[in-house]
Amino acid sequence: MDKMTQRMKIIRRAAQEIKSDMVINLGIGMPTLVANEINDHVENVYFQSENGLLGIGPYPTDAEVDPDLINAGKETVTAAKGASFFDNAESFAMIRGGHIDLAILGGMEIAQNGDLANYMIPGKLVKGMGGAMDLVVGAQQVVVIMDHVNKHGDSKVKKACTLPLTGKGVVDTLITDLAVFQFEDNVMKLIELQEGVSLADVEKYTEAEFENHLKEL
Repeated sequence: MDKMTQRMKIIRRAAQEIKSDMVINLGIGMPTLVANEINDHVENVYFQSENGLLGIGPYPTDAEVDPDLINAGKETVTAAKGASFFDNAESFAMIRGGHIDLAILGGMEIAQNGDLANYMIPGKLVKGMGGAMDLVVGAQQVVVIMDHVNKHGDSKVKKACTLPLTGKGVVDTLITDLAVFQFEDNVMKLIELQEGVSLADVEKYTEAEFENHLKEL
């Protein structure tokens, strides 16, 4: 299976976490694509960007591009009807005040107790921490989407993170190209398999210990 097909499985499953009337923050990279896959029956969804925009619209066409209108990843965006703009302090007051219903973020590593590492690799350039540390403790629900293994074939779903932590025990749901996990009381629970994936596949590529909560067919 090619990389893009794997990614689309993750993105489309993540979109199922979005419900009507939610305020949502999408992380940089793959999470931004989730907005394109929202189910038709979902209404009144408001996307927030920590650089000061509530009501992000679709990606702009060439004629709509405004270099002054960007998201936190410095991508040009549009503003939906009724959108509002505010300063960085107001934006983080929204996040830290618990007013974000759902944050969908990328991940570098996740531990079996819900720890997340997603903001830096030691020795590599880091442009800034961004808003991830605030989002993982401020959002009502934290969903992480990522590949199950790294480019070397090593599991990114670990007993304990080896990279610097973004937050401890903060992940509610993990969606990878192999499976979907939920975390409750620091326990990792396997709840779904991606299409074409077996339990043996998940066990083979998962370093972390998890409980099997798959529904019987």
